Amino acid sequence: MSEEDPKRPEVEADKPDLEGQSDDSSDEGEASGDTEMDFLRSLFSRTLGLSPGDKVLDELTLDGVARYIKSGKCKSIICMVGAGISTSAGIPDFRSPGTGLYANLQKYSLPYPEAIFQIDYFKKHPEPFFALARELYPGQFKPTVCHYFMKLLKDKGLLQRCYSQNIDTLERVAGLEGEDLIEAHGTFHTSHCVSFLCRKEFSMDWMKDKIFSEDIPKCDSCGNLVKPDIVFFGENLPARFFTSMQTDFPRCDLLVIMGTSLQVQPFASLVSKVSNSCPRLLINMEKTGQSEFGMGLFGFGGGMDFDSDKAYRDVAHISSCDDGCMALAGLLGWKKELEEMVKREHALIDSKHSKKKEKEAKQSSESTGADTGK
Repeated sequence: MSEEDPKRPEVEADKPDLEGQSDDSSDEGEASGDTEMDFLRSLFSRTLGLSPGDKVLDELTLDGVARYIKSGKCKSIICMVGAGISTSAGIPDFRSPGTGLYANLQKYSLPYPEAIFQIDYFKKHPEPFFALARELYPGQFKPTVCHYFMKLLKDKGLLQRCYSQNIDTLERVAGLEGEDLIEAHGTFHTSHCVSFLCRKEFSMDWMKDKIFSEDIPKCDSCGNLVKPDIVFFGENLPARFFTSMQTDFPRCDLLVIMGTSLQVQPFASLVSKVSNSCPRLLINMEKTGQSEFGMGLFGFGGGMDFDSDKAYRDVAHISSCDDGCMALAGLLGWKKELEEMVKREHALIDSKHSKKKEKEAKQSSESTGADTGK
């Protein structure tokens, strides 16, 4: 035995006294802790306005959301969408490992993937962005089931607004118009000179001609670069994003979030702008937007809560956006209507593209013939 061994009996002798305390004392300690935590929750809730709202859905499932919509109590739906709603159209999202845009930019020799959308890098090295723009330029892709589901919500008078992170303009192609849409990260619809002293505006057709002729777009007034009105890292979001957000989200009675990682601010924070009673549906390939530890510790917060024992309004439907929208349409009795809309609209787009190609071929032939006759 070591020199310290004689002390062990004293320690062991102390144990029965500690363990022999009554269960009542232990229970009282736990009850006291629960009471203190309840007090803290109440204090933070009153101070920050974060107290849980009423439970609106009878079940935290897609079926529960469908029943709520069908009840007639749901009249003002906001959709928040990201790149995931366009992947089935052939446009890559940003962050998916292996297939995402950022994982496939090696050919542009960037210092880091996000640099292609950094305004300071663009001003010095615009070539990578415009090369990528040729690959992803609007007009080469058709809207997805998800885009047309939002159009269906509009047609039925249920869509308050769509807040989109996307720059592919497919919401517009699907039939959402100016007032229906907040393009939070900008659009290819218009372009401007990057000089603060100039800011001359250029049309989508002008920019398209420049991009596909492989010319770096330059302002014809001051000679500076011209950039599509998409929001780069380091730039402010459109003013309309902030003004509309203040009025739209307090009125929302169902928030539908689709195809976004909810990692980019301030867009991601929009999930916390609805009332505490507003149900929130996530249709995505994985759960995202969940409460951070600090807020989750106290059982509240603007982040999504799908799995805790305090969950009362957030629903995660894990699937592709198209499958999720079609499943919801089926539960609402709209599946056939949505399928017919997609088929009809895609046929119209194909017809327009076919006529455009025929016209271009005819013009090319006539131009060749005129040159030959000279």
